[in-house]
Amino acid sequence: MNAIETSRLTKRYGSVTALDGLNLEVEAGEVFGFLGQNGAGKTTTIDLLLDFIRPSEGHATILGYDVQTETDEVRERIGILPEGFDLWERSTGRRHVEFALEATDGGGDVDTLIERVGLTPPDAKRSVGEYSKGMKQRLAMAMALAGEPELLILDEPSSGLDPHGIRRMREIVREEAAAGTTVFFSSHQLEQVAAVCDRVGILNEGLLVATDSIEGLSSAAGVGNELVLEVDGPVSEGLEQLNGVVDVHTDNGELRVGYADPQAKAQIVHHVVDCGVTVQDFTIAEASLEELFEVYTNGDETGGVSA
Repeated sequence: MNAIETSRLTKRYGSVTALDGLNLEVEAGEVFGFLGQNGAGKTTTIDLLLDFIRPSEGHATILGYDVQTETDEVRERIGILPEGFDLWERSTGRRHVEFALEATDGGGDVDTLIERVGLTPPDAKRSVGEYSKGMKQRLAMAMALAGEPELLILDEPSSGLDPHGIRRMREIVREEAAAGTTVFFSSHQLEQVAAVCDRVGILNEGLLVATDSIEGLSSAAGVGNELVLEVDGPVSEGLEQLNGVVDVHTDNGELRVGYADPQAKAQIVHHVVDCGVTVQDFTIAEASLEELFEVYTNGDETGGVSA
């Protein structure tokens, strides 16, 4: 059973199509990154999944339940960190988490959740009106985790967080995934998605233009990483046959080996050494995620990549 499944999911506002025929499958237990620029249709998709708005066409299920006709069953099993959420300014952080636990009738401990997101006991006693934006984001994450949800839906979860908060958010996502929770992670920040996600879907102007791992998308787009080696002699044939290697060439005396699979790096170095060639130095020229995104959303000089 897929955690999320949509079929021809479409939302129109008059003559404007915010989401156009979305066919998406998110596997149970994976961390799926939903990537797109602001206005691409990410929040519209989430609003449709949560039945906050109704589709113009198509349908969706979450954990096997129809999002329109089985709303209660869906909401009992998910945790949500929405973009632009509202909190009760006069209420304490602790009361917010207590309320979230009461609403879920599920497992969880107030103090554990507060500590897990990086808030302190004194923070929890303060009214939310005194919180910074980053503290509010942490609190919203604690509320999303209440009740041990089977699916976490996170819309721009790193918004307002400092580097430490972003690191903690990533750790939480990995911990939840390790425990079997499915995480649907929507963001316009490529580096956040790449750091935690098993697969990525790229949404552009309401259309899903690609779905794969970061490595798979890079390989299909021809935007790969290179291992650049300074060697003291020629390398015999065989590099091209290594798993994950997509290109081998020399440039100004340097051996440049393109790869799609990060695990290929060690094999490349071992192969060169086994050929009796000394590796004097090496560097890694990583593909720019911005470059990858550009290929899938606006096309490249060869006409772009179809999905």
